[in-house]
Amino acid sequence: MKNLEELCVNALRFLAVDMIERAKSGHPGLPLGAAPMAYVLWSRHLRHSPKNPSWPDRDRFILSAGHGSALLYALLHLFGYLPLEELENFRQWGSRTPGHPEAGLTPGVEVTTGPLGQGFANAVGMAMAEAHLAAIFNRPGFPIVDHFTYVLASDGDLMEGISAEAASLAGHLKLGKLIVLYDQNSVSLAGSTALTFTEDVRKRFEAHGWQILEVPDGNDLGAIDVAIREAKAEREKPSLICVRTVIGYGAPTKAGTFHAHGAPLGPEEARAAKRNLGWPEEPPFHVPPGVREHFARLRERAEEEEQKWNELFRRYGEAYPELAQEFLRRMKGELPPAWEEGLPVFAAGTKISTRKASEAVLQALGERIPELVGGSADLNPSCLTWLKGKGDFQAPGKPGEVQGAVGGPWDYSGRNVHFGVREHAMGAIALGMARHGGVIPFCGTFLVFSDYMRPPIRLSAMSHTRVIFVFTHDSVGVGEDGPTHQPVEQLMNLRCVPNLVVIRPSDANEVREAWIAALRRKDGPTAIILTRQDLPVLERTNLAGPENLHRGGYILWQAHQGNLDVIIIATGSEVHVALEAGKKLAAEGINARVVALPSFELFLAQPEEYREEVLPAEVRARVAVEAGCPLGWERFVGLDGVVVGISRFGASAPGPVVLEKLGISVSSVVEAARRALGKEKAPR
Repeated sequence: MKNLEELCVNALRFLAVDMIERAKSGHPGLPLGAAPMAYVLWSRHLRHSPKNPSWPDRDRFILSAGHGSALLYALLHLFGYLPLEELENFRQWGSRTPGHPEAGLTPGVEVTTGPLGQGFANAVGMAMAEAHLAAIFNRPGFPIVDHFTYVLASDGDLMEGISAEAASLAGHLKLGKLIVLYDQNSVSLAGSTALTFTEDVRKRFEAHGWQILEVPDGNDLGAIDVAIREAKAEREKPSLICVRTVIGYGAPTKAGTFHAHGAPLGPEEARAAKRNLGWPEEPPFHVPPGVREHFARLRERAEEEEQKWNELFRRYGEAYPELAQEFLRRMKGELPPAWEEGLPVFAAGTKISTRKASEAVLQALGERIPELVGGSADLNPSCLTWLKGKGDFQAPGKPGEVQGAVGGPWDYSGRNVHFGVREHAMGAIALGMARHGGVIPFCGTFLVFSDYMRPPIRLSAMSHTRVIFVFTHDSVGVGEDGPTHQPVEQLMNLRCVPNLVVIRPSDANEVREAWIAALRRKDGPTAIILTRQDLPVLERTNLAGPENLHRGGYILWQAHQGNLDVIIIATGSEVHVALEAGKKLAAEGINARVVALPSFELFLAQPEEYREEVLPAEVRARVAVEAGCPLGWERFVGLDGVVVGISRFGASAPGPVVLEKLGISVSSVVEAARRALGKEKAPR
């Protein structure tokens, strides 16, 4: 058996090497060094089902060191997830074996990884989702949610600051079913990690509350197995297994050096590595028959695990039919019936900040959608992203203030996640929770700090995953805190992310519709952008209704029927400025139209006929007003239009003063409209 397992390990190694050599691109170092630990995990411990990659109670495996994707694809091939043709097309157009793993593209890939540290933090979110669902659904004798989250991480993953943020929270939360295999080869792209990485990683993780285990020889299958078993037995602490490996193991001249990391070995070195480890030089993609038979048996055993769970769930359904149906609904990502009914309607003429309106809507949604879970980066009293009375997600029995600000239980069934001041990890953890399934995560911080969260926002969009990002304090209207806390470029920055829908509602009733839009959207994340300052709730008798938000942009008001003179386009708090400016222009006999454009992305997804109806091409006199970077508005106002925006950082002063001084005012918009009309009348 030992010789067979060595053959299996080498099959993984050289499938990866052959993929990279065929593509003339890739990272062979990690697959050659980490293949033994990956083999032990997948063959002896990982519960998964190749026939059903979305089996709810599978163990989750995250290759945080996504540059080692060839190793993962070799595993997926030998277990039957991928045909050999996909390995032969590694890193090629149209293949399911991209350079770094992509969730939703490749069966068996849980999250999109590659930016180092992201997968590590995603895994923390997955472990949190597992703990939460177990607390909600498990009953004595029916552990229907009972699985581990495994990570294969590199030195680079643990250098990135996000891993420290996420590890700190994981230790605090006592996520004992989170196990990280640390591929400790002490080499990075620029050379030895001694150049950049001299702290004792073990002590760092011990300080975070983790169990630390060590495997001195990364080729010792038995020692790896013992360490994983010991990690699984520890349920009070997450575990870091430090596995000492040799990058590029077997390559005669490149092993143990940075030359093995980020480029193919080259034909001669690849052949020499095969000779060195007793592997046939030809043909490429060779797998001995005994190895295929062994993996076929492992696959059958893996599928038996799902069958056992299916029988357990059948009996669970008989004993707890309502819980069983609720579990299936959540895991399918379906929303409860009638969840949109009875949400708050805000009275016209009152004043309320859109962040405060969001809080009210969120409380109602929390009653209707039990899988809605989230929190903020220690900003609940400011962002108001909490679910009052729904408890705090904490390790059961953890000492401290039990009720906090929200009330309810203090255990894994709580729905308020206290992320701490960890925006970067917060975004990635929320993505991991969503990728796990069974929960819909939201998270909140100030818009200016979305900069800390760009990588997980981008990966949420790339992996088509429903995460709701709530960003408050949305403009220089924040006021006295000054330019460090006043977003200017962030709105347009977010709008540049493909498959991210950004919504900036103009009043409380549009906030309600923004939340509805975000929850309806299953194929990507949504960013809801909210004010700190109070805004009037629009009297809609002579205005279009807030439900038009779902079209992204709409005609809010027009002076009178007939030929238009000028169109004023605005978002968020500036819609009120635009509306007042439009009425001033109307008093001068100018037929002005005010268009609310809460979401570029939703508007651009509308049929061309509708977009032409809202913004007719023949009307070239246009003004856009938004308290942020003007770059990007050209696509809506054209070359003849005028943008009233902010092209500098803000200032520390009361919010209304800052807005006025920086030109976000009714008079500025009126003057801009006159300039736009003058341009249209000027000779061409």
